[in-house]
Amino acid sequence: MPAGLTYTLANLQTDIRNYTEVGSTVFSDAVVNKFIENAENKIYRSFDADLERFYATSTMVIGNRYVTIPSDLRVIRYIQLTNDDGDQVYLEQRDPSFMAEYYSTPSSSSTSIPKYYANWDESYWVVAPTPDTAYAITLAYNKEPTSLTDSSVSTTGTYLSNKYQDLLLYASLVNAYGYLKGPMDMIQLYQGQYKEALETYATEQMGRRRRNEYQDGVIRLPIKSESPSTY
Repeated sequence: MPAGLTYTLANLQTDIRNYTEVGSTVFSDAVVNKFIENAENKIYRSFDADLERFYATSTMVIGNRYVTIPSDLRVIRYIQLTNDDGDQVYLEQRDPSFMAEYYSTPSSSSTSIPKYYANWDESYWVVAPTPDTAYAITLAYNKEPTSLTDSSVSTTGTYLSNKYQDLLLYASLVNAYGYLKGPMDMIQLYQGQYKEALETYATEQMGRRRRNEYQDGVIRLPIKSESPSTY
């Protein structure tokens, strides 16, 4: 896609209808938008991409070991705590069962600097020991990206739609043909194209974008070289 161009919600809706040759009477905006939202969720659940990375800062509450999970959180990547010396230290992740055994007296009268954290439920994560100071914390997590169907970005496009148009289109077409219940050859065609686009997206996001040429070297592909003929 040429630099500077955007792939808007209207562009994607039009392409879905054109590729499937189904008009807006059947593929209304509401129906097509659901294809798009499901496609986005499927892509976002596949692996860790840069557009999902987010950082939030907060402070702990003295005597309270529970910390509220951000509403847009998908996965916690790591947690840093600023100790009394001003140093940032990483909390170690454990299971809730470990926390219960390690810190069996989590009352407000038994407090110290937290060392571990665990996912508690859909609303909270928990630390141990219970904090004795209002420590500053940084939560690094994967967030729920804004959908292209949201009015705040529908006319400007998203990171996914503007940079990876083919991936979002093919994923949406798989959903569209599934809604139409065939034909199977078209479903298989776009499933294959979606899989190929997803693999290249993953290679870039989790491979090439996580490498440093100076430290890791340039990626090299093996080249077949025939041995010289001997006489």
